[in-house]
Amino acid sequence: MLGITDGTKTQDQHTLSVSELLARHDIAPTQQRRQIAQILFARPQHLSADQVLERVNQNGAVASKATVYNTLGLFARKGLIREVIVDPSKVFYDSNTSAHHHFYNIDTGLLQDIENQELDLQRLPTLPAGVELDSIDIIVRVRTTAE
Repeated sequence: MLGITDGTKTQDQHTLSVSELLARHDIAPTQQRRQIAQILFARPQHLSADQVLERVNQNGAVASKATVYNTLGLFARKGLIREVIVDPSKVFYDSNTSAHHHFYNIDTGLLQDIENQELDLQRLPTLPAGVELDSIDIIVRVRTTAE
């Protein structure tokens, strides 16, 4: 993690850290990629592409929707972030790439982490011939209860 919100780094040091992170993942650190990375890694969070676009443009930068989507796709392919697909029309980008799962509140749209050790998977089904397990992503869909 980049220590982005610890208050001890200047903006130049923070930008340098983001640039180094991108370079370590073989990503050319363009200005727009650095801006998007700064937003994503400000803290552990789940953001949609539209939320990232809104935050980039709030900060005075101008980025197109295509640039944001392309950059998020690149970051996901390079392992910098995780894509969490809650349904075909709703994708979040997770800055926490460690093994974990999610609660998704259907009513509020909130996505929350579930630590890996909080789930107890007793047995997996037999895999089809010719394949190997890559990962397991569990999304527990919940609704808000009436109080």
